[in-house]
Amino acid sequence: MDTKPQIIHPGWLRAMHWINALAVVTLVMSGWRIYDATGFMGFQIPAALTLGGWLAGAIQWHFAAMWVLGINGLLYLALNIGTGRLVRKFFPLSPKALLADIRAALAGRLAHADPRRYNMVQRLAYLFVMLDS
Repeated sequence: MDTKPQIIHPGWLRAMHWINALAVVTLVMSGWRIYDATGFMGFQIPAALTLGGWLAGAIQWHFAAMWVLGINGLLYLALNIGTGRLVRKFFPLSPKALLADIRAALAGRLAHADPRRYNMVQRLAYLFVMLDS
């Protein structure tokens, strides 16, 4: 019996997801500091939950995280195209199967037996994010 865990996604993809997670957390925390500096919300987010210390510092963190997220997204797209993963994982995208998966998801019955294969809802979501970025 093989107890070695099966690797579903390549290392570069997992690293990119973690980089995105860190960039988004940085964007949120610096964004909270920027909102605190405006004073129009009527409440303050605790300084311990924000990043940047002051408005200009928060803006610098925000822009740095924006660049990290943008460059990481371009690398993600390039590696997906270059390795052929884009076509393998996200196509074909069938309208009929997509509607069936949307109905199943809304009913709470969307099957995901094989984690190596994306369902139509996941395919559409990933393609939307790639096109929207």
